[in-house]
Amino acid sequence: MSKYVTAAEAVKVVKSNDRVYVQAAAATPTILTKALAERASELRNVEVCHLHTEGPAPYANIELAESFHVNSFFIGANVRHTLTAGNGSYTPVFLSELPHLFRKKVLELSVAFIHVSPPDKHGYCSLGVSVEATVAAIENAKTVIAQVNPQMPRTFGDGIIHVSEIDYLVEVDTSIYGHEPSLFTKEEEKIGEYVASLIEDRSTLQMGIGSIPNAALSKLKNHKDLGLHTEMFSDGVIDLIESDVINCNYKGTLRGRVLATFLIGSKRLYDFVNDNPFIEMKESSMVNDTARIRKNPKMVAINSAIEVDVTGQVCADSIGAKMYSGVGGQMDFIRGASLSDGGKAIIALPSITKRGESRIVPYLKQGAGVVSTRSHVQYIITENGIANLYGKTLKQRAAEMIKIAHPTHQESIERAYYQMLK
Repeated sequence: MSKYVTAAEAVKVVKSNDRVYVQAAAATPTILTKALAERASELRNVEVCHLHTEGPAPYANIELAESFHVNSFFIGANVRHTLTAGNGSYTPVFLSELPHLFRKKVLELSVAFIHVSPPDKHGYCSLGVSVEATVAAIENAKTVIAQVNPQMPRTFGDGIIHVSEIDYLVEVDTSIYGHEPSLFTKEEEKIGEYVASLIEDRSTLQMGIGSIPNAALSKLKNHKDLGLHTEMFSDGVIDLIESDVINCNYKGTLRGRVLATFLIGSKRLYDFVNDNPFIEMKESSMVNDTARIRKNPKMVAINSAIEVDVTGQVCADSIGAKMYSGVGGQMDFIRGASLSDGGKAIIALPSITKRGESRIVPYLKQGAGVVSTRSHVQYIITENGIANLYGKTLKQRAAEMIKIAHPTHQESIERAYYQMLK
């Protein structure tokens, strides 16, 4: 019981020049990060590193730049300003590789902030809704501090850790960060229909959160024997699991179980996964391992992009040179699906932005990052149709892509692309 302390007492272990890892997404331990930020006057040059996090990030305030520097492995909205303000950096890394950075001591960790369910009668806690690289962080950090929360769902897999692995326990009782399912537009529904048309019975799916994945999932109610092997999932899969559309009976990796590394959604989702042995939460080095992904027959990877050029180059992490998100796991799954027997690698996006700018472009913006190369992607889908790029020449690809661009932009895209070649 001596491990139980207040948040303020626990974060006193952090010293100047330390590197702190923060568990990601819906499991972000914001009670601990708030307590850390309150020590700003006592600290200098503390690196706070993490993937996308939810909730406030007070350590990212530019006023605290002398105390804290943010190192994002995937950039969330709460810290995006740090890259231009100067108190933050971005480290490009595949999600499958992130745990290895800690295990190989490329990035040595002083402290890990985690968020767990209360220990059971055997002394085991659960990392709940986000495992990602946290297991590797726990193994390699000198000190581990945990928010212990009765509202954290207890999930199975790699996230089960014994209380002996934790140095300090901070009791909290707060809601888990979440997102209610969003309604989809007519354009997003049409994209969902096109995506669903490529999914066969007995396929295994990877898709994320948002209107387009939800639209695609809503069109799969008459499918049979689907599997789920995905970086993350949200509420859209619940009805399909409960109706036995998703049963995972024909997966090649962890057959009979849903496989993910983090999840985010509504309270309904968190109640659904709590103490549910059908859901296995594994470390990202396993979930996003291309060699394991490809073992699933008919693996279908559905990802999105900021813009795609007419040859199939996919920019998904930046707007020009300005970093927006990160590499994440897109390439892990795009490649795994491409190598799967009967697999399909799909990029799905609306043809225009909210401001009417085309997201199908003759060439990417200056400085834009290529997350998936033109050699990796098979299908690009917008509300205007499906472009099948597999085995196509550059000229054939351009013709396919122009067809799925917004009609008001098709002529200008074609003219700009061919003018560039002269």
